[in-house]
Amino acid sequence: MATDWNALTAEEDRAYFMAELVEISPQSFTLEEKQRILRNMIEASTAIENALRDDFARLDEVTQTRMIDTLAKAGPRDRDWWYRMLVAGPRRREGITI
Repeated sequence: MATDWNALTAEEDRAYFMAELVEISPQSFTLEEKQRILRNMIEASTAIENALRDDFARLDEVTQTRMIDTLAKAGPRDRDWWYRMLVAGPRRREGITI
């Protein structure tokens, strides 16, 4: 099954937009609303990470290795960090790890 990245990123964008509104005008939101917005942010980001790991797991081993090498070269995280996030540990996680 193909990942609907547009839906996932749209949901994350909406969740973080709501958080920006809270930051701008915190008095406009109840404590319960703020808690729900925080939960939505965590859930949306977690869904993206889990989908990323799911898509990564569908790749063959050679492609996975190349992907990890490329990610390590491109950014502030090293190869070991990317391996731990994409391969080691449970594929489906409850919270944000990346």
